[in-house]
Amino acid sequence: MKQVHVAVAVAVVNEDILIARRPDDKHQGGLWEFPGGKVEANESVESALIRELDEEVALPISAEHISPLMQIPFNYPDKSVLLDVMWVDVPMNNALLAHGAEGQEVRWVHFSKLGEFEFPAANAPILEAVVKRLS
Repeated sequence: MKQVHVAVAVAVVNEDILIARRPDDKHQGGLWEFPGGKVEANESVESALIRELDEEVALPISAEHISPLMQIPFNYPDKSVLLDVMWVDVPMNNALLAHGAEGQEVRWVHFSKLGEFEFPAANAPILEAVVKRLS
């Protein structure tokens, strides 16, 4: 099974985290996720994340706001993913620009409320790391 390399952002303002709902017609559709997307050939994780955050949620960030959080290999029955998860400290003025640039629902959610949303199984370690870091 081919592995899909995905750059994932835990975008943070104060104690709020940006999440987006996956389109119903996509893999894991209807679930909530941390924004990000596929890392293209010959592209760094940071470059992919900057590009994807701009394309998906209209969130402008630069490399100095990004730091590595964790890497998660995960096998679904129909797909294998490698999640490169980055912590992104978002400047408040940039956070105000964020919206579902591809028509998806997006929300800034206090980290303590993330458990109220349904995420793909691969995101469980991310949720644990966020709570541990911000608690």
